[in-house]
Amino acid sequence: MQTASFTGFIYALFYMIAFYYIFRFLVKLFLPLIVKKVVEKAGENMQKQQQHAQDNTWKKTQSKDEVIYNTANTKNPRETKKVGDYVDYEEID
Repeated sequence: MQTASFTGFIYALFYMIAFYYIFRFLVKLFLPLIVKKVVEKAGENMQKQQQHAQDNTWKKTQSKDEVIYNTANTKNPRETKKVGDYVDYEEID
C-alpha cells in the first residue's frame, strides 16, 4: 500500500486548478456559439410551424365556396344587459 506524499497532493491540486481554468476558458469560448445555434434552430422550428399553420388555414379558406351573411343581428340592435329594476323614489322631509 502506498502512502500519500505532499508532492503528490500539490500535483493533484495543480491539475485540478489547471483543469478548472481550462474548462472555464473553453466554456467562455464555445458556449456563446452553442447558444446561438440553439436559438437559431428554435427560430427555424417556430417559423416552420407558423408557415405550416398558415398554409393549413389558407387551404381551409380556399375550399369554402359559399359566404353566409347573418342579417338578423344587423336589423335588431343588441339589448343592454338588464341588471335590476329601476326604482324611482322621492325624498321625504
